[in-house]
Amino acid sequence: MAVGGGKRKRGKILWSKLYSFSCVQPSTLESDDGDGGHSLEGPGFSRVVYCNQSHMHRRAPLWYPNNCISTTKYNAVTFLPKATFEQFRRVANLYFLLAAVLSLTPVAPFSAVSMIAPLVFVVGLSMAKEALEDWRRFMQDLKVNSRKVSVHKSKGQFVTKTWEKLRVGDVVKVEKDQFFPADLLLLSSSYEDGICYVETMNLDGETNLKVKRALEVTLRLDGDAAFVDFTAMIRCEDPNPSLYTFVGNLDYQDKVFPIDPSQVLLRDSKLRNTEFVYGVVIFTGPDTKVMQNAMRSPSKRSTIEKQMDYIIYFMFNILVFISLVSSIGFAAKTKFSMPKWWYMRPQHTTNLYDPNRAVLSGVFHLVTALILYGYLIPISLYVSIEVVKVLQATFIDQDIQMYDEETGVTAEARTSNLNEELGQVVTILSDKTGTLTCNQMEFIKCSIAGVSYGVSSTDVEIAAAKHMAADRRRRKNSCKGDKDSQDSSEEQDSQAAEIELECITISRPDTAKKPSIKGFAFEDGRLMNQSWLKEPEAETHLMFFRILAVCHAAIPVENSESGNFNYEAESPDEAALLVAAREFGFEFCRRTQSSVFVREQYPTPGQPVEREYKILNLLEFSSKRKRMSVIVQTEDGEILLMCKGADSIILERLAESGRTFEEATIKHLNEYGEAGLRTLAVAYKKLEESKYLAWNAEFIKAKTTMGLDRENLLEHASELMEKDLILVGATAVEDKLQKGVPECIDTLAQAGLKIWVLTGDKMETAINIGYSCSLLRQGMKRICLTVMNAESLGKDSDKAVKEDILWQIRSAAEKMEFEKDPHAAFALIIDGKALAYALENDVKQHFLSLAVECASVICCRVSPKQKALVTRLVKEGTGRTTLAIGDGANDVGMIQEAHIGVGISGVEGMQAVMASDFSISQFRFLEKLLLVHGHWCYKRIAQMICYFFYKNITFGLTIFYFEAFTGFSGQSVYDDWYMLLFNVVLTSLPVISLGVFEQDVSADVCLQFPALYQQGPKNLFFDWSRVYGWMVNGLYSSIIIFFFNAFILGKQAFRDGGQIADLPVLGATMFTCIICTVNCQIALTMSHFTWIQHAFVWGSIATWYLFLFLYGMLSPAMTGDSYHIFIDIAPAPMYWIVILLTTATCNLPYFSHISFQRAFRPLDHHIIQEIKHYKKDVKDERMWRRERSKARQKTKIGFTVRVEAKIRQLKGKLQKMHSSLSSLPFPPESGS
Repeated sequence: MAVGGGKRKRGKILWSKLYSFSCVQPSTLESDDGDGGHSLEGPGFSRVVYCNQSHMHRRAPLWYPNNCISTTKYNAVTFLPKATFEQFRRVANLYFLLAAVLSLTPVAPFSAVSMIAPLVFVVGLSMAKEALEDWRRFMQDLKVNSRKVSVHKSKGQFVTKTWEKLRVGDVVKVEKDQFFPADLLLLSSSYEDGICYVETMNLDGETNLKVKRALEVTLRLDGDAAFVDFTAMIRCEDPNPSLYTFVGNLDYQDKVFPIDPSQVLLRDSKLRNTEFVYGVVIFTGPDTKVMQNAMRSPSKRSTIEKQMDYIIYFMFNILVFISLVSSIGFAAKTKFSMPKWWYMRPQHTTNLYDPNRAVLSGVFHLVTALILYGYLIPISLYVSIEVVKVLQATFIDQDIQMYDEETGVTAEARTSNLNEELGQVVTILSDKTGTLTCNQMEFIKCSIAGVSYGVSSTDVEIAAAKHMAADRRRRKNSCKGDKDSQDSSEEQDSQAAEIELECITISRPDTAKKPSIKGFAFEDGRLMNQSWLKEPEAETHLMFFRILAVCHAAIPVENSESGNFNYEAESPDEAALLVAAREFGFEFCRRTQSSVFVREQYPTPGQPVEREYKILNLLEFSSKRKRMSVIVQTEDGEILLMCKGADSIILERLAESGRTFEEATIKHLNEYGEAGLRTLAVAYKKLEESKYLAWNAEFIKAKTTMGLDRENLLEHASELMEKDLILVGATAVEDKLQKGVPECIDTLAQAGLKIWVLTGDKMETAINIGYSCSLLRQGMKRICLTVMNAESLGKDSDKAVKEDILWQIRSAAEKMEFEKDPHAAFALIIDGKALAYALENDVKQHFLSLAVECASVICCRVSPKQKALVTRLVKEGTGRTTLAIGDGANDVGMIQEAHIGVGISGVEGMQAVMASDFSISQFRFLEKLLLVHGHWCYKRIAQMICYFFYKNITFGLTIFYFEAFTGFSGQSVYDDWYMLLFNVVLTSLPVISLGVFEQDVSADVCLQFPALYQQGPKNLFFDWSRVYGWMVNGLYSSIIIFFFNAFILGKQAFRDGGQIADLPVLGATMFTCIICTVNCQIALTMSHFTWIQHAFVWGSIATWYLFLFLYGMLSPAMTGDSYHIFIDIAPAPMYWIVILLTTATCNLPYFSHISFQRAFRPLDHHIIQEIKHYKKDVKDERMWRRERSKARQKTKIGFTVRVEAKIRQLKGKLQKMHSSLSSLPFPPESGS
């Protein structure tokens, strides 16, 4: 990198003079005398930073952390203890650890290796998976930490360093479009007056540019060489999460200067429209504001996994119970029967079989039984689930339908622990900017002089019209007799059955001309090409266009390719309005310190005239004011106030003579709002020079006042000017949603999911987006919780505000309770200040109770910390699964706090992705992630776990029955190799194939029938009744297998020679029955077969026979009594009869159950499976549509609901029209 100093933009205007209400900037007294520093006494203000002397902060007491960040769960030191702890949080693993330890004692029925090896394998494999997933997080952290930045080394030389090597006190140079590597104090910039433009989307979600301004005393530090001898000291607040506050002092050149937030550049915000800035590092790494708002990566466990622990507790109690029964039985046999068994030599036995110490023998046998019956608790369950989840995550990663062609980014399951949790989500908490929206504004419509312009129809209007037209066609067909009268009646009754979102995609033909101008999608010949000159109110139109071109604080940037001007504005709305003014013939082309120049195609089209508008004052937009104004003087000497802002603010400031177009404009504003457009009202007034001068003197006095009253004086002066306005019209701008967002939200709502929007944007913006994505609609009753004006309340202001918030919540709850309209829907909207009180302990439950009853919830102006707190409140307060989705660093807290965190890999950094559990490139992919993969993974894991316990109960209890029949001897009926292979080989692959490939319905059907998703939140496949049902099935199967084999084989000749079956034959036959039974059972469980499942299920049975044959062929020294076992039993017809009879009898109850359920009490997916099997979806489309319409949860949000409301509105108008027409007297027909 070149070492040369940065060159200032000399000759440019001082852009900072345009901000803070006026071109007249107050004298910064502290810059002159250096005595204006903040008082920093007391705790919380202990930080000291030595500028350009970072070596001072490498040792105590001024040591501060470096700039390295980490989002990983583990590091090299903590991995082994933490990962081991995570594994043994699982109850089953803890049990098998105890069993492995006990296997080293003489009482163990198996060898120590057979117990320890499986445990090491299972735990080691799970830990390896955790290490792999954390390694991926580490590599992404490394990518961020390895970003480059220029740092002052010495003697005015700047060198390139990675972010992680930055230290507090370093002077850095950040260039245009780079992220700030740490929290910096702005020293100077490429502009002469030390201002720069900053985009903070990663912090607060806002895309509008913020203006930061250096202290005047540091403006001379304008190049690399200026830092040769630069030293200073900063005393400031300690690290804290507040993004909008900063208190500190700069001690420089023996003077003290106050530092406020306008001089601080925060990590992960981006430098825009400024060639470079110099800054000194104040906070690094974990001390930065953005990381203070972050939370450590939590260890998340799914709901099913937590419930599985309780199942294992239950199974452990069963294990202890039957072990106690076994030990008591053994003690009794030892006490009363052992003395009679002379061949056992009881007088020379050990403590294990001592008749004189039967109780002690029983205790020893209890340990033996706990190990012997341990197959009730499946050791391979966890590792099988881990394997299945990894494969499920691989399918998510490789889903081509979640691949974004524009960015080339695929979906990614960053952790596989929560796959099934995706199928149980109840509440989605979403960021707005970059998540729902693209941050692209387009001028769509406008209202001028009471006339609405812009002919494009909204999606809602198009969909409603199409549906009503289709409804009329169906009625017409039914009236023609195409169907019988019953079918006709059913068709009419189902007129509101379905509103297809697909109509949106065909609503605009492909041949329609797409807008070729970025930010301008307006179509109306009445205004274009200067046709507005022919309109009745041409003078009003002229004023409207001039206000758009002049009333702003943007900067024109000439596009060398097109020759037009692009605009760098504080908000994308403002840029879109300037583009619209340009297209209407009023091109803002130049700005100086005191003037704005506009090229006007007026009065002669095609002959532009450059006109100058002298800027006298600029009253800036703020979230509190909700408007901006500019006072200009025209070339004719006329002084005008031009104003634009929220309609509620502008309309209340109109003069009586300025309300000519008010009624029509309000109507248009409502229509635009229903269409989801962002609206502004436009007004002006003419000023007399004498009145203006008098007001300006008062305004300058307020402007130059220093102290707490300054803002109040400025606001008062602005109020005096911004009144008695004349309404000109209104604008309607579309905030471009990401592709597919309305459709995705509509489908998610029909699936029964609730959606909350948490955004840092102001309330008006959030409400407009709510309309755009159909979370809000016209007619929805809005509950707005805001903070009362507490300035005059004195000491008890906080208490009074809290009581007021609580009163608002209770009033809203009462209003909802007494609402009688069945179609009524409520939307809760709350800002950050009110939310701070709503989240307090004595209020938050009232707030949550209100929020969960509302159809949609929008939280505005929330900080990252508040996002996390709201997410925690919903998660803990409802006890249901929450999902948080966002794309910026400001969303990390809520992503980590939610049960499931989804990061959107946008263009503005990867902080959200690094902290997430799953990542996608577009919000619309959330639909498939939840409704398809979530639904599948939930059912797969639930069925897999239930089946696991079934097969292990079936197997484990047969050992107990044999023990009871053999005097609780501690001997197993099965060969050790059988028991070792049961879970590892012979039943593992079928259950893994169930967990990976099972599909109750296809992906397309999941999306067409969104209500299927509710099987997850309702936990239909893993509730206790389902779990107990599978356990009873296992109990039944174990009884059938043991007693059929014991009684059939025990009392009849088995071989040709008349011999009955011995122990090896009984064990091999019983084990064969178990293998056949459990594999046939899983075949009955599956709804979807692939060749892999066929191979695994039937291959497992074949593998058992192959093993039995090969094992029997080994040396007798290895096989013992099982030598030639298969050769002995295969020729016996009784062997095959027992297997067939036992397998059929064991599976008969389950087969009967599913047959009865499908016939008389079918679930949703059963009906769909039958329709698809008989191809009714192709043969009877009407029936298919009817079933699809039923498969939607009742909801009051989403595009479909908006269309239904529009249909009700249109039908109401038609009925009124018919009623009025029928009441008119008609003249008799001629000739009558």
